[in-house]
Amino acid sequence: MNVKKLQITLDEKRLVDISFTISSSLALIGQSGSGKSLTLKALLGMLPSGMELELEYEAEFELKSSKRVSLVPQNPFTALSPLTKIKRQFFSSKERVSELFDELGLEQSLLERFSKELSGGQLQRVVIAMALESKPKLLLLDEPTTALDPETKTIILELLKRLQKREKFKMLFVTHDILSAEKLCEDVAIIKSGVIVEEGRMSEVIRQPQKSYTKTLIEANFANRKFRE
Repeated sequence: MNVKKLQITLDEKRLVDISFTISSSLALIGQSGSGKSLTLKALLGMLPSGMELELEYEAEFELKSSKRVSLVPQNPFTALSPLTKIKRQFFSSKERVSELFDELGLEQSLLERFSKELSGGQLQRVVIAMALESKPKLLLLDEPTTALDPETKTIILELLKRLQKREKFKMLFVTHDILSAEKLCEDVAIIKSGVIVEEGRMSEVIRQPQKSYTKTLIEANFANRKFRE
């Protein structure tokens, strides 16, 4: 998927002006207010009222098709209805749901439960199953591991990587967490003030960042990891 132009303006002020390619899995990394969340909303057609979007892209699917683009939100605890059993929050066939639950290591009995009866890791896997039930071509990830403990975070990232190979979808991982992105994505784009300042293969950018902003982000991520350890 090649996004040739993605421009977001508000009252003639340009908030985001970027282009990028998702060959397989791309991490869009930046600090709060950098424009990464606006980019995600633009791709979903969910920009706030008053903002204008110019979007040019090449892909084998339409972004406007809800069956071809899915989102895994940041907080699994607010993504599901607390008053409805899990099984009633899916819309595809029982066979498809059962297949996804098996792939995600979820017990079929969880379908009979309510969201409040599940752990954070179980909830996030259920949300991923919901995002994949329509067999999307593009999976958008909005900081999907932020609310999870380190062990569960690792499990979720490994599951996503394995599922991508099986289901053959492209991923855009929007995050500030370079360590998680490094585990999941092949390519990376660093966004600052609505502009991509550095991009390339994940391994190369992490090993030899060219921009001071990228270096600062990497140093902060690794410092936080050492602090937690």
